[in-house]
Amino acid sequence: MRDLPRRSVLSLLGAAGLAGVPGVAAAQPSPSAPPPGTAAADVPSVGATALAPPPGGWRAVAEDVRNETRWAWRSYVERAFGHDQIKPVSGGHEEFFVPGHPMGLTVVEALDTLWLMELDAEFAEGVRWVKANLNFDVNAPFQVFETNIRMLGGLLSAYHVSGDSALLALARDLGDRLLVAFTKSPTGIPYRYVNLRTGAVSSPETNLAETGTYITEFGSLSKWTGDRKYYNAAKKAFQVTFDKRTAYDLLPWDVHAETGAWRNRYATIGPPADSYYEYLWDGWRLFGDRDLKRWWDVLLRAILRHQTDVVGGRLWFAQVDAFTGRRDTRTQSELAAFFSGLLAESGDLARGRAYHNSWTAVQDRYGVLPEGINYTSLRPTSVGNQLRPEYADGAFFLWLATHDEVYRERAHRHYREMKRTSRTNYGYTILTDVTTGAKGDFCPGYWWSEQLKYYWLIFGDARRFDYTSHYLSTEGNIFLGARK
Repeated sequence: MRDLPRRSVLSLLGAAGLAGVPGVAAAQPSPSAPPPGTAAADVPSVGATALAPPPGGWRAVAEDVRNETRWAWRSYVERAFGHDQIKPVSGGHEEFFVPGHPMGLTVVEALDTLWLMELDAEFAEGVRWVKANLNFDVNAPFQVFETNIRMLGGLLSAYHVSGDSALLALARDLGDRLLVAFTKSPTGIPYRYVNLRTGAVSSPETNLAETGTYITEFGSLSKWTGDRKYYNAAKKAFQVTFDKRTAYDLLPWDVHAETGAWRNRYATIGPPADSYYEYLWDGWRLFGDRDLKRWWDVLLRAILRHQTDVVGGRLWFAQVDAFTGRRDTRTQSELAAFFSGLLAESGDLARGRAYHNSWTAVQDRYGVLPEGINYTSLRPTSVGNQLRPEYADGAFFLWLATHDEVYRERAHRHYREMKRTSRTNYGYTILTDVTTGAKGDFCPGYWWSEQLKYYWLIFGDARRFDYTSHYLSTEGNIFLGARK
């Protein structure tokens, strides 16, 4: 699975409710107290840590991030422009959605990052390519989830920062093509794939992340077009799965779109469930939808009650049987590291800090986080690293919530280790083994949208970002908070 994914606002999003779309209230600032059922007893704690800034200060680090972004972008433009992803070791390229059919994924994912970094020539270069070349009339099945968070989200964020109506028109065209995956489903749970030209749907065997990670993209599209149908479809998919929760208020992650029946027994905060929970909170904060807030409270209370697992003084979240509450495995995907920032955003700073501490212990051991670990031993269950942004994401949102410089320092180490291990001939590449430093030849599109953006925002006083009132999606796309 992708990304993750990820995160939303801290406060003062009321003015950005779903303007012009009836029935959705403006969100109010969240209180600092945790949601119901999130008292922090027995959670490992950490105090604020005073750290000296690096030589030249944090602004110098931010400038280094911008220079690396500019260099990597030029390599992409020179060797792979318009293709979905560059192969940064060999200088080749590859497609993400359809073999042999480039969709400019890296261009779309990078746009708002380039704008936020004030790389205006590069941003304009990307927008020109999109307006001249991007066409969604493709006779092939596209994965609805990935197309939504990456392509639709990227177009919407580029529209938000630029106001270019051509970008919104492309987003609306794509949204209409994706919407078929919801409207053709007997339950409202979207199919995993839809043919963008014919509307043929396929793969009803799906999962929580691929059913519940739409509300902010579809909701923003509803807000900016004045058509509520996108928001309604995303919310309905949420409600169907929430209403089928078990007696323990837990959700198995595997579900059938045509019947709504669970296809397994297991609940996890990691993939393939992760961004389902993120978007419940995000939908509440961005649009003020009290149903989403209530569903979030119910599910978070159950997660904290049944999945919390403190091992060796470190906080983790076990996979459990959703029907019995019995612990199933003590493994954790790196993708789950985003949950530290989500906990902080929702008011549970104690657990947010503690969970980030747990992943910091893994970073301390390996330098670069492996894809998965057994958290009883911190030994890898998957030794690769896919240039994931989740740890830096958590550091950013914890820094926003606490103003504790320890999170800047953690993000700085994350950045330094990425430069040390993943920088290569024509950009940055994944690692196939963090224990040996062996490199692959692949740079995922989300690296441009997420990791670079989190580094820039945490290290620099970004003039184009509102640090008080903002929203970043699970793919790091900015839908609120651009200072033009």
